[in-house]
Amino acid sequence: MIIIGEKINSTIKSVKEAIESYDDKLIKELAVKQGDAGAAFIDVNAGMFYDDEPKRLEWLVNTVQEVTSTPLSIDSPNPKALLFALKANKNKKPIINSITAEKERYSAVMPLAVEYNTGIIALCMDDSGMPETVEDRVKIAQGLIENLTAEGIPLNDIYIDPMVRPIGTGSHYGKVVFDTIRIIKTQYPKVHITCGLSNISFGLPGRKLLNQTFLIAALAFGLDSAILDPLDKKLMSSLFAAEAILGVDDYCMNYIEKFREDELEF
Repeated sequence: MIIIGEKINSTIKSVKEAIESYDDKLIKELAVKQGDAGAAFIDVNAGMFYDDEPKRLEWLVNTVQEVTSTPLSIDSPNPKALLFALKANKNKKPIINSITAEKERYSAVMPLAVEYNTGIIALCMDDSGMPETVEDRVKIAQGLIENLTAEGIPLNDIYIDPMVRPIGTGSHYGKVVFDTIRIIKTQYPKVHITCGLSNISFGLPGRKLLNQTFLIAALAFGLDSAILDPLDKKLMSSLFAAEAILGVDDYCMNYIEKFREDELEF
C-alpha cells in the first residue's frame, strides 16, 4: 500500500496557523512522524492561502525537506504554486496532486509533470463536473491514462482517483467507487488507484470507524494507495491486517513484524 500522509494540510486549523506564522516546529514534527509511521509520500497543501499560495507552498516544501527525505505529494490546483514547489523540491521523485480531464487544468498542469518527471494523481472529473456513474468515471479515467501515457508518463507513475463522495449524501457512493476501482485495475493493472479516504465519512458520526471499514473494502477491490492519516494507529492496524488477509503481504511477514514491534491496535 502506497500511503500518502495527509496531515500537512492548510484546512487543518493548527497547520494553517503554523503556515501563517511560518512556524516550522509543527510542520517538521508532522513530517517526521508521518514518515516514521510508514508514509511513502508526504502531502503538502497551502491552498487556504489564496493570495500567496506559491510562496507558502514553497516554504512547506523547504521546511519538510529539512527533516526528512520522504518524497512529497505537492497538493495544489494552482500551476504557479506547483511550479514554485517543484523548483524547491530536492527530495526524490514527487507526485503532483492533482490533475483532471478539465481542459484548462490539464493543459496547465501536464507540462509541469513532464518537465519535472513527477508522478501524478489524476481525478476522474472533466469539464462537465464530477461524474455520478461508474461508466462515466471509467471513461474519464481511460481518457486520462491514454493522454498521460502519450505525454510520456509511465503507467506506474499514474494514480487514478475515482473520486470518493460522502455516503451521507448518497448511499450508493461507496459501491460506485468499488466498481470503478475494480474495472480500472482490471484494465490497467500497472496503474495505481488512490483516493482521499476520509471523504467517504464526511458529515457522519464515528468517522474513524467508517474510514477504517471503507479502506478494508476498497483494498479488496484493488485500491493500492490512499491519502490518509498514518498516525491513526487503529486505521494502520486494519490496513496491515487486510493486506495479510488479501495475500499482498507474503507469509504475513509485515503483519508479524508490526505485531512484534507493538505497532498494532486491537
